[in-house]
Amino acid sequence: MSPSPAPSPSPSPLLDWRVRFGALALIWGFSFLFIKVGTEGFAPFQVTFGRLLFGTAVLAVAIVVKRDRLPRGARVWGHLAVAAFLLNALPFSLFAYAELTIPSTLAGICNATTPLWGMLLSLVALSEDRPTRVRAAGLGIGFIGVLTVLGAWQGFSGLDVTGTALALLASFSYAVGWIYVRRTLSGTGASNLSLAGSQVGLATLQLAVVTPLFTSIPDSIELMPLLSVIALGALGTGYAMLLQYGVVAEVGPTTAAMVTYFIPVIATAAGVALLDERLTWNTPVGALVVLAGAALTQTRVKRSRVAAQSSPSASAPAPTPTAGRTS
Repeated sequence: MSPSPAPSPSPSPLLDWRVRFGALALIWGFSFLFIKVGTEGFAPFQVTFGRLLFGTAVLAVAIVVKRDRLPRGARVWGHLAVAAFLLNALPFSLFAYAELTIPSTLAGICNATTPLWGMLLSLVALSEDRPTRVRAAGLGIGFIGVLTVLGAWQGFSGLDVTGTALALLASFSYAVGWIYVRRTLSGTGASNLSLAGSQVGLATLQLAVVTPLFTSIPDSIELMPLLSVIALGALGTGYAMLLQYGVVAEVGPTTAAMVTYFIPVIATAAGVALLDERLTWNTPVGALVVLAGAALTQTRVKRSRVAAQSSPSASAPAPTPTAGRTS
């Protein structure tokens, strides 16, 4: 296989990558607050459809401005449709339904379990990514943190089981989607921007079909829910992906992925400060344990890290919006 051509130099960004990294963490952290406020005026599927629609608009403008080219081939578009369902349509909808009955703080913490699910799935789905003892320990520690957040010793008293299960299922869907993307969409020849824009666009079409079947037009549209959906889409799904794309290109995927560990902290602070959500001691303590476990599951041996950094598929982000992969 011939080496890939060296990328052409790009102009220096206007903002330091640390500033853009911080903005990315804030945007994704506040996404759970936007979902909560959005569901106060719209049905969950409508929140998700609006989110995807405004996100697609931002990414479409970026593709046009950069004169990028859309992916080619029916096979690639088929894989993108599956990725759109697993990484956008399904988890976005699940989080919206979950936040009907659980606080945004809990939803943000559940989102942080994605690396744990990915680690668990890698045992059977990615034979080249077998866990080390440290990573296996991280998996165990992470799920102890989940049980701490949920208050398992109290018999999950006061916890909405359905809403929590939906949020955890959304995070599980992210993990499945990442594995699917890694196995099917690497080496397509298309840019990450065009793949991401096409993926979110396909997810928008999926919700455009589903939403009218399960919802009706609201009798009235309130300002704050509408602004929250616009912000969730334009910022949390569109602009945030452009920020992530730039940060990964400048400092690499490993450093950029650290944004995952700031999201639940910001989501919790936003929920408590702006939505008056109640916070008991086990929520922040459990969240820290989850993040510690998730960080351990992402460790690699030195040789693997060098190999990963030298591969074309590891040099750029996979086409997905939540980082952390998340929200």
